[in-house]
Amino acid sequence: MQAPHPPLKKYYATEQDRSAWVRGIFSRTAGDYERVVSAMALGTGSWYRRHALKAGGLRPGMTVVDVGVGTGQVAREAAAITGDARLVVGVDPSPAMVEHAHVPNGVTLMIGSAESLPLADGTADFLCMGYALRHISDLSLAFDEFYRVLKPRGTLCVLEITKPEHSLSRALLKAYMRGAVPLMTRLVACHGDMPELMRYYWDTIEACISPSALMDGMRFAGFTEVSRHVALGVFSEYRARKPLN
Repeated sequence: MQAPHPPLKKYYATEQDRSAWVRGIFSRTAGDYERVVSAMALGTGSWYRRHALKAGGLRPGMTVVDVGVGTGQVAREAAAITGDARLVVGVDPSPAMVEHAHVPNGVTLMIGSAESLPLADGTADFLCMGYALRHISDLSLAFDEFYRVLKPRGTLCVLEITKPEHSLSRALLKAYMRGAVPLMTRLVACHGDMPELMRYYWDTIEACISPSALMDGMRFAGFTEVSRHVALGVFSEYRARKPLN
C-alpha cells in the first residue's frame, strides 16, 4: 500500500480511518464546495483546467473518465473540449458530491473510488483527476486501476497542487491556504466544516510525497512517457501514456 501522505492525526487517528473521514467531510461540505473552490482560485479555475486538459492531450471525440469528479469542475471542461458530453464519465466516492455536481446533460456520473473504478477494461482514451490524488488511500491500487481502464495508447492526466520547492514561495502559499482561504471560506460557506476542509487541504499538500515518487508509482503501474509540467511553481500537471502492448 502506498498512501499519498502519512496519517494526519489531527483529523483521523489511523490510516484505516482515512477514507471514512475524507468521505465524510467532503459529503458534509458538498453544497459549499464549488463556491468556495471558485473563490479560492480567484476566478481562474475553469480557464486553467481547460488549458491543462488540452495541454495533456485531450481532443474532440475522445472518451474521458474523470476520477474524483466532485462537483464537476474538470468534467465540464472535458465535455466542452470533446464536443460531446456523452463521452465523459465522472466517478466519485461521495454520493453528496455527485448530487451537487453541475455537469452538462449527457455526462454520466457514477459512485466509486480511484482504487476500484466501476468501469470495464479499456473504457477511456483519456483519464483525468483534478486535485484529488492527495485524498485517496492507496496510490498503487489507483494507478493500477487507471492503467486498466485506459485503452492502449490512452493518456493519463493528473492535476495537483504541489508544495513549492523554494522556502519563500512555500511560506506564501501556506499563509494563503492556512490564513486567507479559511477566512474567505467563513464568508462564503454555509457549513461549519468547510474551514476545516480548507485547512486539511494545505496539510495534505505539505505532507504529500514528492513529485518524483508519484511519477515512479505511475511507471511501476506500467505507464510510459511519464512527465510533470509545473505552472506558477504550484500547479503540477502529471502526464503519462498506457503503452500499446
